[in-house]
Amino acid sequence: MTQAKQSNSNTRKPSRGDKPSNGKSAGAQGKKARSRKPASTRSHNRGVRNPLQWWKHAGPWHKVKAVFVTTVVIVCAMALALVTVRFAEWRIDVKEAETRQLQLTQEYDFDPGDIISDGQFFNGNAMSESEVQSFLDEQGAACSGAECLKSKTFDTTDEPADEYCDAYKGAKGETAATIITKSAKACGISQKVLLTVLQKEQHLVTATTITDFQYKAAMGLSCPDDANCDPQYAGFFKQVFGSAKRYQYYTAHEDRYGYHANALNYVQYHPNASCGGTNVYIRNKATALLYIYTPYQPNEAALSAGVGEGDSCSSYGNRNFSIIYESWFGSPRS
Repeated sequence: MTQAKQSNSNTRKPSRGDKPSNGKSAGAQGKKARSRKPASTRSHNRGVRNPLQWWKHAGPWHKVKAVFVTTVVIVCAMALALVTVRFAEWRIDVKEAETRQLQLTQEYDFDPGDIISDGQFFNGNAMSESEVQSFLDEQGAACSGAECLKSKTFDTTDEPADEYCDAYKGAKGETAATIITKSAKACGISQKVLLTVLQKEQHLVTATTITDFQYKAAMGLSCPDDANCDPQYAGFFKQVFGSAKRYQYYTAHEDRYGYHANALNYVQYHPNASCGGTNVYIRNKATALLYIYTPYQPNEAALSAGVGEGDSCSSYGNRNFSIIYESWFGSPRS
């Protein structure tokens, strides 16, 4: 017991001045321990390089790849910016065209971008044969004789079915009403449209004295305003059936022509390009193909004149179509 106490009394606690046996202070060891970074962090930092340093140490293939990727990114960014600018400009042009068209509609009841609706234009059952005949009798009441449209007959030929029209069975001595009705049904074009074009082009529906030329060029098919008619389409039947078929051809191949639905189109006022024109936002296929068929819009002088004449830069085809159709059948846009 006494020996144990003596042993304990001889055991001395280290003082503050004492140093560890390895010669380094505990504070220095702690500081070094605190300053040491984890291995994972040191490894990560070694992977981050300055671009210039990377370029110096990169192989040829990596350099080519880097240049290619950078170029693609720059080109895509520039293309996107260009598309954005052009779309904004296009929207401004469309807005200007629509504003002008609204003003013309309000002032003259004529919208150059919506002359007739698709529903009315492509209705091949708009009128029956008896209704067409009654209409011709009424509108041609002042005409007498076998040469009047309401009375004249024509020999027609068989026309095979194709991607544009159903087959047409020809016959001897068909009336104008029969030809108009059968052509409209075969090609899916309204009888009202065909009657309107007959009046617009040659005044055949109401004429009291009719020449051979009026029948030969009845629908104005392949008879441009600035050139002679194509003899291949001469004659009443070829004009009526040919026009109905041509409308469907235009619809199927609209991309081949300069006028497109749901798009901004530049439309001249007159065959003389110096007369100018404006952008027109065409709203439907029917209006687009009317411009393909008659590629001019009326200028303000023509619209102000009503059914009369405007000035030397006026054209009247599409204006007259709208006026005639509405006077006979009501609004073409409803």
